Amino acid sequence: MKPLILFRVDPRAVDPASALQRVEPDAPLLTATDLAATRGDGVFETIVVVDGIPQAVEAHLDRFERSARLLDLPAPDRAVWRRAVEAVAAELRVPRGAVKYVLSRGDEATGALTGWALGFAPLRQRAEPPAETDAVLLDRGYRSDVAKTSPWLLQGAKTLSYAVNMAANREARRRGAGEVIFVSSDGYILEGPNSTVIARIDGEYITPPVEFGILPGTTQADAFDALRTEDERVAVRALTPADLFTADALWLCSSTRGAAPVRSLDGRPVPVDHDVTRRIFAHLNARKA
Repeated sequence: MKPLILFRVDPRAVDPASALQRVEPDAPLLTATDLAATRGDGVFETIVVVDGIPQAVEAHLDRFERSARLLDLPAPDRAVWRRAVEAVAAELRVPRGAVKYVLSRGDEATGALTGWALGFAPLRQRAEPPAETDAVLLDRGYRSDVAKTSPWLLQGAKTLSYAVNMAANREARRRGAGEVIFVSSDGYILEGPNSTVIARIDGEYITPPVEFGILPGTTQADAFDALRTEDERVAVRALTPADLFTADALWLCSSTRGAAPVRSLDGRPVPVDHDVTRRIFAHLNARKA
Protein backbone atom coordinates (compact mmCIF):
# COMPACT_ATOMS: atom_id res chain seq x y z
CA MET A 1 0.00 0.00 0.00
CA LYS A 2 1.45 3.32 -1.08
CA PRO A 3 0.14 6.29 0.98
CA LEU A 4 -0.55 9.30 -1.21
CA ILE A 5 -2.84 11.67 0.68
CA LEU A 6 -3.57 12.19 4.37
CA PHE A 7 -6.13 14.39 6.13
CA ARG A 8 -6.48 14.78 9.86
CA VAL A 9 -10.21 14.71 10.65
CA ASP A 10 -11.76 16.43 13.65
CA PRO A 11 -14.68 14.13 14.61
CA ARG A 12 -16.20 16.86 16.80
CA ALA A 13 -16.22 19.60 14.15
CA VAL A 14 -19.57 21.27 13.58
CA ASP A 15 -18.72 22.50 10.09
CA PRO A 16 -17.53 19.73 7.74
CA ALA A 17 -15.41 22.24 5.81
CA SER A 18 -13.37 23.04 8.93
CA ALA A 19 -13.03 19.41 10.04
CA LEU A 20 -10.18 18.57 7.66
CA GLN A 21 -6.51 19.43 7.83
CA ARG A 22 -4.20 18.27 5.05
CA VAL A 23 -0.93 16.79 6.34
CA GLU A 24 1.97 15.05 4.65
CA PRO A 25 1.46 11.26 4.39
CA ASP A 26 4.60 10.61 6.43
CA ALA A 27 3.89 13.29 9.04
CA PRO A 28 3.32 12.30 12.71
CA LEU A 29 -0.40 11.84 13.34
CA LEU A 30 -0.98 10.01 16.65
CA THR A 31 0.30 10.53 20.16
CA ALA A 32 1.95 7.65 21.98
CA THR A 33 -1.14 7.48 24.20
CA ASP A 34 -3.72 7.28 21.43
CA LEU A 35 -5.97 4.28 22.01
CA ALA A 36 -5.88 3.40 18.31
CA ALA A 37 -2.20 2.57 18.74
CA THR A 38 -2.16 1.22 22.29
CA ARG A 39 -5.45 -0.72 22.30
CA GLY A 40 -6.72 -0.94 18.72
CA ASP A 41 -9.78 0.86 20.09
CA GLY A 42 -11.51 2.37 17.10
CA VAL A 43 -13.36 1.68 13.86
CA PHE A 44 -12.57 2.13 10.19
CA GLU A 45 -13.82 1.72 6.64
CA THR A 46 -12.09 1.40 3.27
CA ILE A 47 -13.73 2.68 0.09
CA VAL A 48 -12.49 1.96 -3.42
CA VAL A 49 -12.10 4.96 -5.75
CA VAL A 50 -12.39 4.42 -9.53
CA ASP A 51 -11.40 7.30 -11.80
CA GLY A 52 -11.85 9.75 -8.92
CA ILE A 53 -15.29 8.44 -7.89
CA PRO A 54 -15.60 6.93 -4.39
CA GLN A 55 -17.98 3.99 -4.54
CA ALA A 56 -20.76 2.87 -2.20
CA VAL A 57 -20.07 5.79 0.16
CA GLU A 58 -23.46 5.71 1.89
CA ALA A 59 -23.30 1.96 2.53
CA HIS A 60 -19.84 2.35 4.05
CA LEU A 61 -21.03 5.25 6.22
CA ASP A 62 -23.93 3.08 7.41
CA ARG A 63 -21.46 0.40 8.45
CA PHE A 64 -19.15 2.98 10.02
CA GLU A 65 -22.03 4.20 12.18
CA ARG A 66 -22.96 0.63 13.08
CA SER A 67 -19.40 -0.22 14.14
CA ALA A 68 -19.13 2.96 16.22
CA ARG A 69 -22.41 2.11 17.95
CA LEU A 70 -21.19 -1.40 18.78
CA LEU A 71 -18.06 0.12 20.36
CA ASP A 72 -20.05 2.76 22.28
CA LEU A 73 -18.26 5.51 20.35
CA PRO A 74 -19.99 8.82 19.64
CA ALA A 75 -22.08 8.66 16.49
CA PRO A 76 -19.93 9.80 13.55
CA ASP A 77 -21.12 12.95 11.79
CA ARG A 78 -21.86 11.61 8.31
CA ALA A 79 -21.35 15.02 6.69
CA VAL A 80 -17.84 15.29 8.16
CA TRP A 81 -16.77 11.83 7.07
CA ARG A 82 -18.40 12.13 3.66
CA ARG A 83 -16.48 15.36 3.14
CA ALA A 84 -13.25 13.58 4.16
CA VAL A 85 -13.82 10.77 1.66
CA GLU A 86 -14.66 13.19 -1.13
CA ALA A 87 -11.64 15.40 -0.38
CA VAL A 88 -9.23 12.47 -0.51
CA ALA A 89 -10.84 10.95 -3.60
CA ALA A 90 -10.63 14.27 -5.44
CA GLU A 91 -6.85 14.32 -5.01
CA LEU A 92 -6.13 10.69 -5.89
CA ARG A 93 -4.52 10.83 -9.31
CA VAL A 94 -4.65 7.11 -10.03
CA PRO A 95 -7.17 5.06 -12.06
CA ARG A 96 -7.95 2.87 -9.07
CA GLY A 97 -7.25 3.86 -5.48
CA ALA A 98 -8.88 3.72 -2.09
CA VAL A 99 -9.74 5.83 0.95
CA LYS A 100 -9.34 4.44 4.44
CA TYR A 101 -10.95 6.51 7.18
CA VAL A 102 -10.54 5.89 10.89
CA LEU A 103 -12.23 6.98 14.11
CA SER A 104 -10.19 6.29 17.26
CA ARG A 105 -11.44 6.59 20.82
CA GLY A 106 -8.58 9.03 20.98
CA ASP A 107 -5.89 10.13 23.35
CA GLU A 108 -5.95 8.23 26.63
CA ALA A 109 -4.59 11.26 28.46
CA THR A 110 -6.98 13.91 27.12
CA GLY A 111 -10.02 11.92 26.02
CA ALA A 112 -10.08 13.77 22.68
CA LEU A 113 -11.30 11.67 19.76
CA THR A 114 -8.92 11.16 16.83
CA GLY A 115 -9.77 10.78 13.17
CA TRP A 116 -8.01 10.61 9.84
CA ALA A 117 -8.57 9.72 6.20
CA LEU A 118 -5.82 8.20 4.06
CA GLY A 119 -5.73 7.90 0.28
CA PHE A 120 -3.62 5.14 -1.21
CA ALA A 121 -3.07 3.15 -4.37
CA PRO A 122 -3.59 -0.63 -4.18
CA LEU A 123 -1.17 -2.80 -6.09
CA ARG A 124 -3.68 -3.68 -8.82
CA GLN A 125 -4.23 -0.70 -11.10
CA ARG A 126 -5.49 -2.26 -14.32
CA ALA A 127 -9.24 -2.35 -14.94
CA GLU A 128 -9.59 -6.12 -14.87
CA PRO A 129 -11.36 -8.59 -12.58
CA PRO A 130 -9.47 -9.80 -9.50
CA ALA A 131 -7.24 -12.85 -9.78
CA GLU A 132 -8.30 -16.30 -8.70
CA THR A 133 -7.37 -17.22 -5.15
CA ASP A 134 -6.94 -20.26 -2.90
CA ALA A 135 -8.72 -20.38 0.45
CA VAL A 136 -8.66 -22.48 3.61
CA LEU A 137 -11.27 -23.01 6.31
CA LEU A 138 -10.27 -22.00 9.83
CA ASP A 139 -12.20 -22.32 13.09
CA ARG A 140 -13.09 -18.91 14.49
CA GLY A 141 -13.68 -20.30 17.96
CA TYR A 142 -17.13 -18.69 18.43
CA ARG A 143 -20.64 -20.05 17.99
CA SER A 144 -22.79 -18.55 15.25
CA ASP A 145 -24.98 -16.82 17.87
CA VAL A 146 -22.06 -14.96 19.46
CA ALA A 147 -23.32 -11.52 18.41
CA LYS A 148 -26.49 -12.12 20.42
CA THR A 149 -25.06 -13.96 23.40
CA SER A 150 -21.80 -12.00 23.78
CA PRO A 151 -22.07 -8.57 22.16
CA TRP A 152 -18.96 -7.37 24.04
CA LEU A 153 -16.87 -9.56 21.71
CA LEU A 154 -17.77 -7.04 18.96
CA GLN A 155 -18.34 -9.60 16.23
CA GLY A 156 -19.80 -7.78 13.24
CA ALA A 157 -17.96 -4.51 13.96
CA LYS A 158 -15.13 -3.27 11.73
CA THR A 159 -12.60 -2.43 14.42
CA LEU A 160 -8.90 -1.59 14.44
CA SER A 161 -8.21 -4.76 16.47
CA TYR A 162 -6.91 -6.82 13.56
CA ALA A 163 -4.29 -9.01 15.25
CA VAL A 164 -6.46 -12.15 15.00
CA ASN A 165 -7.26 -11.49 11.34
CA MET A 166 -3.59 -10.98 10.53
CA ALA A 167 -2.70 -14.21 12.35
CA ALA A 168 -5.36 -16.07 10.36
CA ASN A 169 -3.92 -14.73 7.10
CA ARG A 170 -0.45 -15.90 8.13
CA GLU A 171 -1.85 -19.36 8.86
CA ALA A 172 -3.41 -19.42 5.38
CA ARG A 173 -0.01 -18.67 3.85
CA ARG A 174 1.57 -21.44 5.91
CA ARG A 175 -1.00 -23.78 4.34
CA GLY A 176 -0.20 -22.57 0.85
CA ALA A 177 -3.31 -20.40 0.41
CA GLY A 178 -3.99 -16.70 0.18
CA GLU A 179 -7.39 -16.41 1.86
CA VAL A 180 -9.28 -17.60 4.92
CA ILE A 181 -12.93 -18.45 5.41
CA PHE A 182 -13.87 -18.63 9.08
CA VAL A 183 -16.18 -21.36 10.39
CA SER A 184 -18.15 -21.03 13.62
CA SER A 185 -17.61 -23.56 16.40
CA ASP A 186 -21.10 -24.92 15.69
CA GLY A 187 -20.26 -25.54 12.05
CA TYR A 188 -21.46 -22.57 10.00
CA ILE A 189 -19.64 -20.53 7.38
CA LEU A 190 -18.95 -16.96 8.52
CA GLU A 191 -16.64 -14.63 6.54
CA GLY A 192 -13.01 -13.98 5.72
CA PRO A 193 -10.71 -11.71 7.75
CA ASN A 194 -11.53 -8.93 5.26
CA SER A 195 -14.06 -10.46 2.89
CA THR A 196 -17.64 -11.71 2.53
CA VAL A 197 -18.52 -15.12 1.11
CA ILE A 198 -20.77 -15.77 -1.88
CA ALA A 199 -21.38 -19.38 -2.94
CA ARG A 200 -23.36 -20.52 -5.98
CA ILE A 201 -25.21 -23.74 -5.28
CA ASP A 202 -27.76 -25.19 -7.71
CA GLY A 203 -27.94 -21.90 -9.56
CA GLU A 204 -28.56 -19.78 -6.43
CA TYR A 205 -26.05 -17.24 -5.06
CA ILE A 206 -25.94 -17.46 -1.26
CA THR A 207 -24.21 -15.42 1.45
CA PRO A 208 -24.32 -16.04 5.24
CA PRO A 209 -26.55 -13.85 7.45
CA VAL A 210 -25.08 -10.96 9.45
CA GLU A 211 -26.87 -12.37 12.50
CA PHE A 212 -23.97 -14.85 12.67
CA GLY A 213 -21.76 -11.99 13.88
CA ILE A 214 -20.26 -11.12 10.52
CA LEU A 215 -19.66 -7.73 8.95
CA PRO A 216 -22.37 -6.53 6.55
CA GLY A 217 -20.70 -6.82 3.14
CA THR A 218 -21.04 -3.66 1.07
CA THR A 219 -19.38 -5.25 -1.98
CA GLN A 220 -21.40 -8.43 -1.54
CA ALA A 221 -24.60 -6.37 -1.46
CA ASP A 222 -23.67 -4.61 -4.70
CA ALA A 223 -22.69 -7.93 -6.28
CA PHE A 224 -26.15 -9.23 -5.42
CA ASP A 225 -27.63 -6.12 -7.06
CA ALA A 226 -25.68 -6.97 -10.21
CA LEU A 227 -26.97 -10.54 -10.16
CA ARG A 228 -30.58 -9.44 -9.58
CA THR A 229 -30.47 -7.23 -12.67
CA GLU A 230 -29.80 -10.40 -14.65
CA ASP A 231 -32.66 -12.27 -12.94
CA GLU A 232 -30.31 -14.50 -11.00
CA ARG A 233 -31.52 -15.98 -7.72
CA VAL A 234 -29.83 -14.66 -4.58
CA ALA A 235 -30.35 -15.57 -0.93
CA VAL A 236 -29.09 -14.90 2.58
CA ARG A 237 -29.00 -18.07 4.65
CA ALA A 238 -26.77 -20.40 6.61
CA LEU A 239 -24.02 -22.30 4.83
CA THR A 240 -21.85 -25.16 6.05
CA PRO A 241 -18.40 -26.32 4.90
CA ALA A 242 -20.12 -29.22 3.11
CA ASP A 243 -22.16 -26.67 1.14
CA LEU A 244 -19.01 -24.88 -0.03
CA PHE A 245 -17.43 -28.14 -1.16
CA THR A 246 -20.46 -28.79 -3.37
CA ALA A 247 -20.66 -25.22 -4.73
CA ASP A 248 -20.12 -24.76 -8.45
CA ALA A 249 -18.57 -21.31 -7.87
CA LEU A 250 -17.31 -19.34 -4.89
CA TRP A 251 -16.28 -15.71 -4.42
CA LEU A 252 -14.74 -13.62 -1.64
CA CYS A 253 -15.88 -9.99 -1.78
CA SER A 254 -14.01 -6.97 -0.47
CA SER A 255 -14.01 -3.27 -1.28
CA THR A 256 -10.59 -2.92 -2.86
CA ARG A 257 -10.64 -6.14 -4.88
CA GLY A 258 -14.29 -6.67 -5.75
CA ALA A 259 -15.49 -10.29 -6.04
CA ALA A 260 -12.42 -12.56 -6.17
CA PRO A 261 -13.13 -16.08 -7.47
CA VAL A 262 -11.92 -18.96 -5.31
CA ARG A 263 -10.23 -21.75 -7.28
CA SER A 264 -9.51 -24.10 -4.39
CA LEU A 265 -10.78 -24.66 -0.86
CA ASP A 266 -8.63 -26.65 1.57
CA GLY A 267 -6.73 -27.90 -1.47
CA ARG A 268 -9.84 -29.14 -3.29
CA PRO A 269 -10.54 -27.54 -6.70
CA VAL A 270 -13.50 -25.16 -7.01
CA PRO A 271 -14.91 -24.31 -10.46
CA VAL A 272 -14.30 -20.69 -11.52
CA ASP A 273 -16.93 -18.79 -13.48
CA HIS A 274 -14.97 -16.10 -15.30
CA ASP A 275 -18.02 -14.72 -17.08
CA VAL A 276 -19.95 -13.98 -13.88
CA THR A 277 -16.80 -12.59 -12.27
CA ARG A 278 -16.36 -10.14 -15.16
CA ARG A 279 -20.01 -9.09 -15.05
CA ILE A 280 -19.91 -8.43 -11.31
CA PHE A 281 -16.65 -6.51 -11.73
CA ALA A 282 -18.16 -4.32 -14.45
CA HIS A 283 -21.16 -3.53 -12.25
CA LEU A 284 -18.98 -2.68 -9.26
CA ASN A 285 -16.78 -0.38 -11.35
CA ALA A 286 -19.85 1.48 -12.62
CA ARG A 287 -21.12 2.39 -9.16
CA LYS A 288 -21.47 5.99 -8.10
CA ALA A 289 -20.86 7.53 -4.71
